Amino acid sequence: MPSHHHGHHHAHDHHHHAPEGSHRRLLAVLALTLSFAAVEAVAGWWTGSLALLGDAGHMVTDSLALGLAAAASLLALRGPSRRHSYGLGRVEVLAALGNALLMIGLVALISAEAVQRLGDPRPVHGAGVMVVAFLGLLVNLAAAWLLMGGRHNLNVRAALLHVVGDLLGSVAALVSGAVILATGWTTIDPLLSLLIVALILASAVRVLLDALHALMEGVPPHLNLEDIGYAMAEEAGVVSVHDLHIWSISSARVALSAHVVVDSLTGWRELLDRLRARLDHDFGIDHVTLQPEEDGQRIAVADIRGLRGTRPAGAGGGPVHDR
Repeated sequence: MPSHHHGHHHAHDHHHHAPEGSHRRLLAVLALTLSFAAVEAVAGWWTGSLALLGDAGHMVTDSLALGLAAAASLLALRGPSRRHSYGLGRVEVLAALGNALLMIGLVALISAEAVQRLGDPRPVHGAGVMVVAFLGLLVNLAAAWLLMGGRHNLNVRAALLHVVGDLLGSVAALVSGAVILATGWTTIDPLLSLLIVALILASAVRVLLDALHALMEGVPPHLNLEDIGYAMAEEAGVVSVHDLHIWSISSARVALSAHVVVDSLTGWRELLDRLRARLDHDFGIDHVTLQPEEDGQRIAVADIRGLRGTRPAGAGGGPVHDR
């Protein structure tokens, strides 16, 4: 390969955490969801319940979303290549975005159906609905339990959103079945549906905003740019930190790059190891690219000190974090 000469000394940390196994969780949930969708479709036909048939269709749609999430997780395990130097981890974010949009679309469809049923109530076999809803509740609890272990992964969170939607649907069907069986009041079904879709919509919007934030290479919500900059500047030998950038490579990996002004380049290797260890331990940042600059290389370094959070004139770069 052709060599590339860089005019600056760059140090890279390419430590990777072990794969989380999120694809295995997603595949297990996919199998559960598809199996119960078939059971629910048969039960809907037997009881004459349009609600169960509709929920079976909903679960099939969720299965497609889970399949997309599982495929994205498998792709994310592929290492870097010449065309994708960071690997394909960002596919998980795209899958989360697609699933959130799909869920918002489903919310719109369910809401329209619920409003229509408020004006035109339909007969429902209460006892049959209760039995199937209870079984569905158990299946969805098992699926949610499987996914909860990987909920810090944005892709898994989006899949969990679909499962929670199904779980709430099972609870609503169970309650509405009991009410219909006891009183014959079928309007309870669409009323509970509207309440549930409002809760699902709030979660879907949160996942959508998080996915968009990651795609825009924003600082991950759980991290604070200034806190990390000042933490780096506290290390002995560091004068200041500037041009600090933090972004998500994938749901589970965060990258950081920065220019570090140091007292002397002589001890840079030891200082770099300390900075890497602190960023990984305190903030969970495992991909670090740092460029050292000796104190004398900075323009008017004496003027920079004391200007926390500002960009000194003529110095270039972003906010300066100094001791």
